[in-house]
Amino acid sequence: MILILTSNTQPGSADFQKLMNHLDALPGIKTRVHTERGDEQTLTELYLIGNTKALDLEDMQNLPCVERVVRVSQEYRILGRHKGDDRPSHFDYNGVRFGQDTFHVFAGLCAVDTPEHVEMMMKAVAAAGQVCTRMGAYKPRTSPYAFQGHGKACLPYVFELAGKYGIKVIAMEITHESHLHEISEALHQTGNPTGVMLQIGTRNTQNFELLKIVGRQTEMPVLLKRGFGITLDESLNAAEYLASEGNRNVIFALRGMKTNMGDPHRNLVDFAHVPVVKRLTRMPVCIDPSHSVGTRAAGPDGILDVMHATAQGVAAGANMVLVDFHPVPTKALVDGPQALLMPELSHFLEDVQIAREAYLKRVELAARYNQQ
Repeated sequence: MILILTSNTQPGSADFQKLMNHLDALPGIKTRVHTERGDEQTLTELYLIGNTKALDLEDMQNLPCVERVVRVSQEYRILGRHKGDDRPSHFDYNGVRFGQDTFHVFAGLCAVDTPEHVEMMMKAVAAAGQVCTRMGAYKPRTSPYAFQGHGKACLPYVFELAGKYGIKVIAMEITHESHLHEISEALHQTGNPTGVMLQIGTRNTQNFELLKIVGRQTEMPVLLKRGFGITLDESLNAAEYLASEGNRNVIFALRGMKTNMGDPHRNLVDFAHVPVVKRLTRMPVCIDPSHSVGTRAAGPDGILDVMHATAQGVAAGANMVLVDFHPVPTKALVDGPQALLMPELSHFLEDVQIAREAYLKRVELAARYNQQ
């Protein structure tokens, strides 16, 4: 059960203390407090953990400070959709809104290699009217001998260049709790010129201790990639780990499933799950066509496979696209063969916009027929 309190409820107020005293006296019930601080108001939610079936909805609604009550009847207690649940399916970060009705493209380098390539990428992204990008500083690799990323050494110039070109949010994978401190420290030292969306990669989707640690910080949102060898339910529960620790600003990313059934693509594209995730949860949904397809192959129609896959996910309602570009793919230190070329950025964005407009028209069409 979730108790949503009236806006700007103060933890030190008499009514709040009265509410907490009542909840503390409930047998077998533990209470977890989550606070969301916005520019104009502070919202507080109380998660009641335990056997809440015996609790009367009306009685709970009449408790001090309580604005409304949501009875959790499904999995994914915090991030899931529940009957009577009208909590928002969006969040704002560094001036950018991420939600189930918004759309953003994160085009950038899978792995940072040189300051020159970073600047070329950010300049191109900004010129195309985008305010988000991806930049990999920490790279988990299958082989221990492969390039693992420049790590904290590249963070200062990546953040400074983002500020120079007006990039608001950088998606950046982390693989260890120490990376949280390194990113925060570099942002502080450079004057916070941009924002970072922490990315949990597919290999760490079930690294539960890392999920807990990342979830305990609420300054930066989190992009969680689906595990490539586990079920959708298991991956959604991984997202719930983040939210249960306090950070519910989570975006769920589909990046293809590891199986040779997807050959000759790198993975089996799973973008049909976009509407499923949006139906089961309140999370925005990202697609990663680069790691799903993994090649620059094109069909007889002249359209790259990666663009076809992107269009499928966007037309299904994806809210974010994470895609690899590189100024000189042959010199890329990670995943060069799948990176799109800089001259293809405009083509890619135009193609994506066609798919997005198709999705919006499909929504209008569905609404019209559902009213009949």
